[in-house]
Amino acid sequence: MTKPNLLLELYSNLSTTGALTFSSKALVKKMISQADLEGAKLIVEMGGGDGSITQGIVDAMDPSAELLVFEINASFCEEMEKQFPQKNVHIINASADEFTSYLKGRKADFIFSSLPFSLIPKDVVDSILKQASSSLVRNGAFIQICYSYLLKSLFQKYFNKVSVSFTLKNLPPAFVMVCQS
Repeated sequence: MTKPNLLLELYSNLSTTGALTFSSKALVKKMISQADLEGAKLIVEMGGGDGSITQGIVDAMDPSAELLVFEINASFCEEMEKQFPQKNVHIINASADEFTSYLKGRKADFIFSSLPFSLIPKDVVDSILKQASSSLVRNGAFIQICYSYLLKSLFQKYFNKVSVSFTLKNLPPAFVMVCQS
């Protein structure tokens, strides 16, 4: 699928993608820099989209690490499966609300998310964030892209520590929230 077709898919599904465009390289770099992926065994990404964040994770993670990428849009999943044929990268066409069933009792070192929490029903948001906070290793982190600083209070309900950074180099400018229990 070409980039214009991916953008058409993005705009056709604004209620689930919640984005005007895909994440910029600067935003991906800012997000990935919030995690020390060296030595991480299990990494989760929620909302794989066009694979731009996935690529940043793959570039930074150890070859022995495993990456589970959750994406509800089947077209995006098909494209990511072509882009990421590695055996340790698993593209999963399922809701992030189901991610713990794929962990099989394991805990994630890091969970990266670009989910549009402002557009997701409250009960689903609660479920995802409860699962995320209980599915991290000690000193693990849930790292979220946000377009509103106001979401910090939402994450503080589930995580003891939430730190925030910001980048103007994205359309729209974005916050990166790092949440830890």
